Amino acid sequence: MAEFLRLKKSNCKNCYKCIRHCPVKSIRFSGNQAHIVRDECILCGQCFVVCPQNAKEITDSTEAVRVMIQSGAPVIASVAPSFIANYQGVGIESLEEGLKKLGFYSAEETAIGATFVKSEYERILKEESPEVLISSCCHSVNLLIQKYFPKELPYLAKVLSPMQAHGRDIKKRYPGAKVVFIGPCVAKKDEAYSYEGFVDEVLTYEELTSWFQEKGIVLENKTQAKEDSRARYFPTTGGILKTMAQDLEEYTYLAVDGKENCIAALQDIESGKIHKCFIEMSACTGSCIGGPVMEKYRRSPVQDYLTVSNYAGRNDFKVEQPDELELKKIFDFAKCNTRLPDDIEINQVLRQMGKTKKEDELNCGSCGYNTCREKAAAIIQGKADISMCLPFLKEKAENFSDNIINNTPNGIIVLNEELEVQQINRAALKMMNIPRVSDVMGEPVVRILDPKVFLEVKRTGRNSHYRRVYLAEYNIYIDQTVVIDKENNLLISILRDVTEEEVQRTKKESISRQTVEIADKVVDKQMRVVQEIASLLGETAAETKIALAKLKESISNE
Repeated sequence: MAEFLRLKKSNCKNCYKCIRHCPVKSIRFSGNQAHIVRDECILCGQCFVVCPQNAKEITDSTEAVRVMIQSGAPVIASVAPSFIANYQGVGIESLEEGLKKLGFYSAEETAIGATFVKSEYERILKEESPEVLISSCCHSVNLLIQKYFPKELPYLAKVLSPMQAHGRDIKKRYPGAKVVFIGPCVAKKDEAYSYEGFVDEVLTYEELTSWFQEKGIVLENKTQAKEDSRARYFPTTGGILKTMAQDLEEYTYLAVDGKENCIAALQDIESGKIHKCFIEMSACTGSCIGGPVMEKYRRSPVQDYLTVSNYAGRNDFKVEQPDELELKKIFDFAKCNTRLPDDIEINQVLRQMGKTKKEDELNCGSCGYNTCREKAAAIIQGKADISMCLPFLKEKAENFSDNIINNTPNGIIVLNEELEVQQINRAALKMMNIPRVSDVMGEPVVRILDPKVFLEVKRTGRNSHYRRVYLAEYNIYIDQTVVIDKENNLLISILRDVTEEEVQRTKKESISRQTVEIADKVVDKQMRVVQEIASLLGETAAETKIALAKLKESISNE
């Protein structure tokens, strides 16, 4: 499969939204980037639609079409019938005028090919009487069946899509012409690439609109009624059925849209629950008018349906129906290279994620997978990583945080804005001789500490650092820091036990005081001796007194 839907690496933010919305989980995460697994992808474009970072992009074919036009061969546009919803008020005539300004030879409605297809469906039901017949217009549905429901391949109508049938018709009428399909679907790029000879290139509405803007082409708002245009209903849910006779009483005719509904219907068919049924199946909710390149920027399902309905006529296009062999299409099983892990492998990964019991498997879907076991299988397949599990990361972070808090020698107390204890660690419990956490959890802090500093920090919004306090009731000295967490409306108190420091400081002060007292006594005694000697020698004792005074001052300062 060529790469028509790819990732813009710099934009991916690991939100896992693409995995959550991917119906077949064909996305792999590696190096903090999402990667589309091409051989598993059904090109529904849902990841392109939901990505909040615009990290997915569709391959632009504008330059290839430009080169095609410059080659000199007539290039004819086959325009999907959903165009009337995308370009509100612009009919095929006005759109053709704009396309001719870009260099196209002409433009026609793909609905002509849809008329061929619906007539072939009617013939198959009438002449071949299949147990179940699934429409094959939607390439994403075809890929879904080919890759994930191969047992249902016999029920998939072996008929060209409207795009292919119309492309074949154009090439038959205009030998040597090039055909460019224009529509809302990324999967059509792959269909054109995979089945050569029908359509040469595919443009999305987004690509065409950008081209018009680049050339300054403004489409004229005008439409012309045409009664012979019933196949214009095709891009709506039930649109194929509206064009069909539905005159076989033994058959039930129904329409299924949306990836999940299509998967559920295919599972029902596989289980043998559905008989004698024609199923119009569309991967996009609302069918083609809900296509990814329309839905990415606008979503007006009711208005779009009414626009298509008002534009469609009551009768079929006047066409000459091709032979059934000319419309025949073969669908092969497209095997995905994905190994399905066994229960032993899955359980090993679950244990690494901390899920040892069935009740540990929360199946919260935060990683993008529907179940924890599905996520474990993806890890084994190399598509996911253990770190993508939010409960696992949360528990790991909490354990890490609790490990630090409960093993730090400092006491930690967390209060809410009502000054009630929300958390207290082991060190704080030990400092205040509190036997159990439950004794103070949820209680006012005034039960264990003076609330004055907490009230002050709460009032001023300024933190208090290293405030030394003597807690008489606990007979300890602490350095108390109080920090306010404004974002979470919490007050965090950090208590450092400095009792030993205070004891040592007190001892030192006592020793210094005793030393000063002894020095005083020595000075007094020495002064008397000096005075006696001085009186005998007739000398002054002033200098000796000054020297001893300085010694006393030095001891006091220490």
